Amino acid sequence: MQERVVEHVLEGRDALVLMPTGGGKSLCFQVPALCMEGLTLVVSPLVALQRDQVEALKANGVAAAVLNSTQSAEESSAVFAAIESGALKLLYVSPEKLFSGSIANRLADWRVSLIAVDEAHCISFWGHDFRPEYTQLGRLRDLLPGVPLIALTATADPAIRRDILAQLGIDGQSVFLSSFDRPNLRLAVLPGQKRFERLQAFLRDHPRQPGIVYCLSRAATEDLAEKLSRLGYSAAAYHAGMGTAERHRVQDSFLRDETEIICATVAFGMGIDKSNVRWVVHWNLPKNLEGFYQEIGRAGRDGLPADTLLFYSYADVAQQQKFFDDADTDRRELLAAKLERMKQYAEARICRRRILLSYFGETLEEDCGHCDVCENPPETFDGTIIAQKLLSAVYRTGERATLRQCALILRGSVAQEITAPGWHELKTFGVGRDLKFEEWMEYGSQLVNAGYAAVAYDRGATLQLTAPSRAILKAEKSVALVRFVSFEDRRAAEAAPKKAAPAADGDPDLVEWLKGTRKKIADEHGVPAYVVFSDKTLKDMAAKVPRTSGDFRTVHGVGEVKAESYGPIFLRSIAEWLERDAGRAAEPR
Repeated sequence: MQERVVEHVLEGRDALVLMPTGGGKSLCFQVPALCMEGLTLVVSPLVALQRDQVEALKANGVAAAVLNSTQSAEESSAVFAAIESGALKLLYVSPEKLFSGSIANRLADWRVSLIAVDEAHCISFWGHDFRPEYTQLGRLRDLLPGVPLIALTATADPAIRRDILAQLGIDGQSVFLSSFDRPNLRLAVLPGQKRFERLQAFLRDHPRQPGIVYCLSRAATEDLAEKLSRLGYSAAAYHAGMGTAERHRVQDSFLRDETEIICATVAFGMGIDKSNVRWVVHWNLPKNLEGFYQEIGRAGRDGLPADTLLFYSYADVAQQQKFFDDADTDRRELLAAKLERMKQYAEARICRRRILLSYFGETLEEDCGHCDVCENPPETFDGTIIAQKLLSAVYRTGERATLRQCALILRGSVAQEITAPGWHELKTFGVGRDLKFEEWMEYGSQLVNAGYAAVAYDRGATLQLTAPSRAILKAEKSVALVRFVSFEDRRAAEAAPKKAAPAADGDPDLVEWLKGTRKKIADEHGVPAYVVFSDKTLKDMAAKVPRTSGDFRTVHGVGEVKAESYGPIFLRSIAEWLERDAGRAAEPR
């Protein structure tokens, strides 16, 4: 998509570019900058990001410079002189610096040919990293009339995109939207208990591979880096409380592969172009999916396989909620809604990649098969009727109701918020009394997370229909849902004594034999092999070698539906293998 963007900008037209982290956004304005006469002004939010991009440009022989608050008066004067002489092609500046002092008044004399706004999501109140200083950028239209503007970001949901277009005056037809999918990243979540032991096990599977552990506090980064160093790992801490020189030293050491593990707050990584990061771990739950997506995107930028791991506990949720106290009153509701979506991702019982992509308005038609949920999938049921009822409520309210209000409508509630707009007169009113309110909320969340509906945060968190949701309403598409389990039942299950794990994985030859059986079933049904049974199930099956249907039900991952559907087939397969194995044992040697 880079070529299309470059050609578009070289025609003197504005653009909004959305590409995933590592997708090559910078090239979309750097190439036009070299082709155009005059100066390209790059508005960028972080000093570290500015520094890295300018150094990379200089290394490639490009005349680039930065203006920020860390420079001395002499350094700033040298940059101004280079601008006035026409020697510079790209100038990086923060919005705070741009509109302070006399810089804004001098722009008209600088022969600016292109404006690039990097990390453009910062302009939006609905964005995860909203910066009030960014809202002044609309002034550039008056200060530099006729100069094309390109806005770029990796983390903008539909609400944020609408805000960027409106504030910067970009035509809605000039949006370049790349897929947010990073299929080389494996997504996984583990319980927050015994984090350090789990992290050590994770690191044993990634020997001498560079990675990042994101922590919520500065103290946690230092404590974790010290613990890892004592175990012999090359680890260092990175956070905003460190001196500038020390942060640069740690960052450069990581870029040069001298330090393998960085334990950092979210201050680390913006604009860091290290392609061989093989894993990213989140020590704590992030506050929203935008930040989480941006941070895991720093792994596997070379396109090779990389792992992401999130540790999750209810304590993390409580800790994040405390931060809302320091936020503006009018942002607290938005922050809470975004944290709830992050919580849904962590607790997911459906494909995690679908949840991540649907958040950014992209629909994945099938499960990815490459996240921990897909590798050990829960049993599902045909939830098409449930989906049609809920989506019908969305449609009949004119997409003006929240998920909670849709659930109340379906339950037949006569609450003021339902009767006031006349929603009690809708055809869908009361058609879902057979399900509890909590069930409708659960199934609604699954539909949103699968991309069958969308949440418009800039419209009061109301539900919106998507292209797939319309296909469901027309009965052109079926929907699989994971059955609702109450919070009380989940807690009871967690407290119940666990079955002892098998002592071993069983005969590896039997495991391979069972994989062949699984493949035949998968091919017949036209589904991926993991949907039939996960590798973990086959290994447990090989360890237990079930002979009866009762034995088969004790195997890990075997529920009633799969026991009925696949039990006879696998039991016959095991019997055949045992017969062949006995025959081999009886052969003369």
